[in-house]
Amino acid sequence: MSPSTLLVRSYLLDLQQRIVSGLEALDGTPFAADPWQREPGGRLEGDGLSRMLEGGPVFERAAVLFSHVKGRVLPPSATAARPHLAGAPFEALGVSLVIHPHNPFVPTVHLNVRMLTAQPEQGQAASWFGGGMDLTPYYGFERDAQHFHRVCQEAVGPELYARFKPACDEYFFLKHRNEARGIGGIFYDDFEEGGFDAGFALMQRVGDAFLQAYAPIVERRQGYAYEQRQRDFQAYRRGRYVEFNLVWDRGTLFGLQSGGRTESILLSMPPVANWRYQWEPEAGTPEARLYSDFLPPRDWLNAKPTALWL
Repeated sequence: MSPSTLLVRSYLLDLQQRIVSGLEALDGTPFAADPWQREPGGRLEGDGLSRMLEGGPVFERAAVLFSHVKGRVLPPSATAARPHLAGAPFEALGVSLVIHPHNPFVPTVHLNVRMLTAQPEQGQAASWFGGGMDLTPYYGFERDAQHFHRVCQEAVGPELYARFKPACDEYFFLKHRNEARGIGGIFYDDFEEGGFDAGFALMQRVGDAFLQAYAPIVERRQGYAYEQRQRDFQAYRRGRYVEFNLVWDRGTLFGLQSGGRTESILLSMPPVANWRYQWEPEAGTPEARLYSDFLPPRDWLNAKPTALWL
C-alpha cells in the first residue's frame, strides 16, 4: 500500500467513526458493524466496514460505508472520461453514506468522498478524487436549504462551490422524469487539479463538513408532528430516490460493474417506498410547494426570508 493510499485510508476510517458517533448522538441507538473482506485472487480484492442503523427512533435507515478495493480492470463507468486507462488495474477507496429518517419533515441526505487510482501497463499511474453531499427533503424549508448550502460553500470555498453546486443540480436529476431528486448541494468527479495534496485536502474539507451541514437540520425538524398523509408522500418521493440510484447513479453502476458487494451498494435504498400512477399533488399544498419552490435549481445562498421561513 502506497503512503498516499495509507493516508487516505486512515482518514476515511476516522471520518466514518466520527460521523457514526454524531448520528448515534442524534438517534440514541448504536450502529451495528459489519466488517467484510474479499478473498485474494478474485475479480475484486479488498476489505470494508459497513456501519448501519435500522429502525431507530430518528433514523429509519442509516448506512455509513467504508470500502477499499482493488480490481484487475477498471469498469466502463470509470473510464468514460479516461479512455487511455481502459483495461488498467485500479484501486478505489471511500466513504459513502445515505440516511433515511422516520419523520418526513427531516430530509434524506447523501455523502460520498472517494479516491481512485489506476496503473496502466504503459504510462504513469493516475489518481483522482470525487465526492460531495446533497439534501433530499420531502417537505421544504428555506432555512434548512440555505444552511446546508452555506456549509457546503464554506467547506470548498466560493470558487469551487460555483462549479460544484450546478454540477450537483445537473447530476442528481432524473432525466426520465424531468425533475430533480432534491435541492442539491455540491458534487465533483474526476478531480485531479493540484495533484494528490489538493485532492486529499478537498476530500477532508467535504467529509469534515457533513455533520455541521446535516445535524442542525435533524435537531430542528425531528420533533415535528406528522400524520399518515406525510408518511405516504415521503414514501412516494422515496420512489424517485430508488429510480435515480438504479437508473442514473454512476456510483451504483461502478460498484455493480466492478463486482462490488451488492448488499453494501444497495444499503442506500430506503426501507419503504411506493409508486402511484400519474399522481400529482393538489395545488397550494406543501407537497405541491416542494415541486414549485424547492426542486427547481435555486440560488440558496441568497434566498430571502419569507413568511414560511421556519
